[in-house]
Amino acid sequence: MYRVSDVMTKQVVYLPAETPLDEAARVMKESDIGDVVVTDGATLAGMLTDRDIVVRAVAERADPSTTTIGAIVTREVVMIEQHCTANEAAALMRERNIRRVLVCDNDRKLVGIVSLGDLAMQLDPNSALSDISEAAPNA
Repeated sequence: MYRVSDVMTKQVVYLPAETPLDEAARVMKESDIGDVVVTDGATLAGMLTDRDIVVRAVAERADPSTTTIGAIVTREVVMIEQHCTANEAAALMRERNIRRVLVCDNDRKLVGIVSLGDLAMQLDPNSALSDISEAAPNA
C-alpha cells in the first residue's frame, strides 16, 4: 500500500504573492513544475498552477508583467497528511474535483505536493495518464 509520502513531489517552490505572473511562469518552466505555493509574508496564501495562469490571467488578457500571482491564486488550500494512503489522496481529489493536494506532516507543516499524475504512476503504471506524467516529470 503506497503512502502519500511515497509518491509526492518533495520539491516545493514558494513565491510571494507580489510576484508578477511572467516571473512565476519562468520559475515553473525552469523548475519543470506545474505549480507553486504562494506566500503572503510568513502565511500560506494558496497554490498557483500553470492552468490558473492560463485560465484566470491569459484568457482574461491580464498583463503578465504587472498582474501578481496573489491576484489569481487559488486561496482554498486542500491538504492531506503524508501518512495517508495514495487511495485516500485519490479519493480526496475526486471528491474536491482537484488535480493537486498539498502534503503536510503531523504538525501541519508543508512537506510536499501530490498530483493526479503522481498517483497515476503508482496506482496504475499502465494507464495513459501514467505514461503522460512519466514523460513530463512534475507536470
